[in-house]
Amino acid sequence: MRPKAGGRNHGGQRRCRPRNRRSARVGRDAAGLRLMSASTCPLCRRRRPRRTCPALQREICTVCCATKRQTEIRCPSDCRYLASAQSHPPAAVQRQRERDVRFLFPIVAELQAHQYKLFFFVQNLLHGIARKGGVPVDDRTVRETAETLAKTYDTAGKGIIYEHRASSPLAERLSREIKPLLDDPAAAGGPNAGKRDLVEVLRRIERAAAGAESALGGGGRAYLDLVSRMVQSSPPPAGTPGRTGDAADKPLVIFP
Repeated sequence: MRPKAGGRNHGGQRRCRPRNRRSARVGRDAAGLRLMSASTCPLCRRRRPRRTCPALQREICTVCCATKRQTEIRCPSDCRYLASAQSHPPAAVQRQRERDVRFLFPIVAELQAHQYKLFFFVQNLLHGIARKGGVPVDDRTVRETAETLAKTYDTAGKGIIYEHRASSPLAERLSREIKPLLDDPAAAGGPNAGKRDLVEVLRRIERAAAGAESALGGGGRAYLDLVSRMVQSSPPPAGTPGRTGDAADKPLVIFP
């Protein structure tokens, strides 16, 4: 009969118990985990890094590169992965862009060139304020803010200095934050614009904020989500409230 492990042999001596194979395997697995942790993406800590990120100066995984691009990661304009994604977007992204263009085209139609630039400049300001989180902004707040400021500039254009007040506290806060930048857009990195231009552009933004949810879906932030998509496709230089220099002359969406 074969002796049991750990029993006695024929000479009466106790047999040495063999090494626990399961313990040895666990040890090898633990070593493998340590090795894997040293070569995982620093953002998700799950997948293997396969792309060198010029913004982070580290290697990250392809999923984090695709999903955190221009949101958590401030990609430089010369990043080859960013350029490739913009040149060859996925089908779902392409369909979203087409919906965005169909929605925006009638809103910006017949704007003059400097008004067109002003329209996207104001949207960029709204995106920056919403991203900072100082004012909890949604589409209703944007619509009321645009309406209030349009009334104020329309009144000023008639020679009457009177600041209209928004009915909601959030819209009033947003109006007070954005108005100093609109009083002199060129000083904030935008195009030269008069009060009549501001009224025209703010009316268009009011219209866009009111109709985005029904046209694009996405709930009470459909318009702000649209603005975010456009701004991410061409981010402003760091440290500026609006786009400056040549960037201010380039629209965020090219219409056919």
